[in-house]
Amino acid sequence: MQVDVLNKKGEKTGRNVVLPDDIFGIEPNDHVIYLAVKQYLAAQRQGTSKTKTRAEVHGSSKKLHKQKGTGGSRKGNIRNPLYKGGGAVNGPVPHTYGFKLNRKVKDLAKMSALAHKARENKIVVLEDLNMEAPKTKDLATILQSVSGNSRKSLLVTAENDQNLFLSSRNIKGSKMVVLSDMHTYDLIHSQVLIFTESAAKMFNEEVVEA
Repeated sequence: MQVDVLNKKGEKTGRNVVLPDDIFGIEPNDHVIYLAVKQYLAAQRQGTSKTKTRAEVHGSSKKLHKQKGTGGSRKGNIRNPLYKGGGAVNGPVPHTYGFKLNRKVKDLAKMSALAHKARENKIVVLEDLNMEAPKTKDLATILQSVSGNSRKSLLVTAENDQNLFLSSRNIKGSKMVVLSDMHTYDLIHSQVLIFTESAAKMFNEEVVEA
């Protein structure tokens, strides 16, 4: 797959980058995408909900009345779940919602998401950005020029750039990630995928090394 490199104004520079077909041209597997997104969202849940059992609430442990002969039901102490202020039965306890996915499944999910973006022509390659200082307005103008009317964009860079990160974090609908930290959820959540030229070229280097 060959993609033209655009400048900051959204114009073609005359250069192009070839994205490998064994990543961007595969048959997407929607089920592994579902699993990867489900795992990501599950990991975001805190799982801190907690209720007290009858062993944890305050109250006397003395039996309220004798077992037999009262004509009433058998009762324990006031910490019984049947009484107001008593312990909860089968209430939530702190736990993690996360689950494990094999590395090959995660990789396939990411490649499938990239393949979907390639099929939809939602991949843009932008010339490398060198910002001397954080400028949110300038970066927003650049992203608008290359992404068109898309409301959600994902900017992928080859390495971490603090000025670029600070410029992007207040742009509504836009997110910046380093290529090594790119996740399937980010790919699916975005409408257009913007690679810097250096980041796009790294795909071919990874294929050669493999």
